Formats: sequence, structure tokens, C-alpha cells
Amino acid sequence: MLIRRKTHTLQPSDFGLVIWVGSLIAATFLKRYRYQERKNVEDLKNQLFYRFIKRSYLLHPFAFATLVYVLGGFTYLVWVVGVATTWGYHSTFLVNSACHIWGNQAWNTGDLSKNNWWVALITFGEGWHNNHHAFEYSARHGLEWWQIDFCWYMIRFLEIVGLATHVKLPTEDHKLKKSFASVNKFK
Repeated sequence: MLIRRKTHTLQPSDFGLVIWVGSLIAATFLKRYRYQERKNVEDLKNQLFYRFIKRSYLLHPFAFATLVYVLGGFTYLVWVVGVATTWGYHSTFLVNSACHIWGNQAWNTGDLSKNNWWVALITFGEGWHNNHHAFEYSARHGLEWWQIDFCWYMIRFLEIVGLATHVKLPTEDHKLKKSFASVNKFK
């Protein structure tokens, strides 16, 4: 009896498997970066609300999922929690990959980050990635009037009604230091 061994070569239908395995490998090897001490959030560490959120962060998604299930059943749980979470992760991954490949650089950040208008539309303004790399403290990623940034519009609304305070934006001096025109002036 002859036994044949079928070798498996990757087919186009295996693309999801490749991405899934690659994500697991990346998460395993990049896990050490998750626990580095952040120096750019010192002001948040002193606020009681954010310390509470940090201590109880696992409770919030489970409480939200339970509330959604109670109010709408399994279908709502799938769409409001499952699909929305999947969309959120995929849009984050899209920003971190596409905005380092396609687009243009408005600021001298010393990296490959780029502003990408179509990613910004899909991700509510996160596609202005070069702006984010240049001014990571800024609440506004769409720095020009024509750069659509829905997250900034929400933050601005919360600021107007008094629910957001001490909102940080880059000053003109900071913009001048990061501009390509002034690279040689400050060296």
C-alpha cells in the first residue's frame, strides 16, 4: 500500500491564518514593550479618576458587555461588542501599517510616519499619523483646518461643555521646531 503525504502550500485563502499567526508572534515578542514606564503621562498619574481606571480596567469591558447583553440579547452583544471591538483593532492596525507606508510627511519626526487622508476618514482622524508622531501630547491630530478629525471635534465639544479641561495642543513654537524648514536652524 502506497501512502502519499500531501504537502500544504499556502493558498490565497490562508491569508487570514498567516495574519493571525503573525499577530500572535508579534504579541508574544512585543509583550515587553507593554509594561515600560511612560514618562509623558505624569499629569494623569496624579488624578484620582485615572488611577481608578487603571486599577479597575478589566471590570469596565465586562460590565459593558453584560449591560449590552441584558438590554439587547446575543445579537446586540455580537454587533455592539464583538464587531465594534474587531473594527477598533483592525482600524488601529491599519493606522500603524498604512500610515507608515502611504501618505506624506508634514513634520520632521525622524521616522516613516505619514499623514493619510483616507485612513483618517475611516479612523475618525487617527490617519494624521505624522502629526501624532510630531506632537504625541496633542489632543488634536488633524492640525490643519482641512484635516478632518472627528476625535478632536468630540474632545472640543467636551471642552466647551466643561467635561474636558487642560486639553493640550502644539504651540506655534513647537510646530516651528518640527517643521522641515527649520531642521538646520536648531541643530
